[in-house]
Amino acid sequence: MTGKLIWIFLVVAIMLEVSGTIAMKLSDGFTKIVPLTAMFVFYMLGLSLLALVLKKIDISVAYAIWSGLGTALIAIVGMLWFKEPITVLKIISIILIIMGVIGLNLEGGSN
Repeated sequence: MTGKLIWIFLVVAIMLEVSGTIAMKLSDGFTKIVPLTAMFVFYMLGLSLLALVLKKIDISVAYAIWSGLGTALIAIVGMLWFKEPITVLKIISIILIIMGVIGLNLEGGSN
C-alpha cells in the first residue's frame, strides 16, 4: 500500500465510524432493524480499514486520529443534524481535539 492510499483508508475508516455512530442513534435504542444493521456494517468495515491502516501507521497516531476526528465529527453532527445545544465550551473542545490530531500527525507515525 502506498503512503497516500493508507491515509485515504484512514479517512474512509473515520467516515465509516461516524456513519456507524449516526446509525446507532437512528436505531432508537436498537429497536429499528435497518439502522441497526447499517451500524454493524459501518463499524465492521471501518474497523477492518483501521486494521489495515495499523500495518503502516503507528497505533498511537492512527488511533488518535481515528478516534479524535470521529469524536469531533460526531459532535458537529450532533449539533447540526440532531439539534443538540451548541455551546462555546463544545466549540473550544472540538478545536482542541482537532489541534491534538494535527499535533500527532505532525509528529509523524508512519512505519
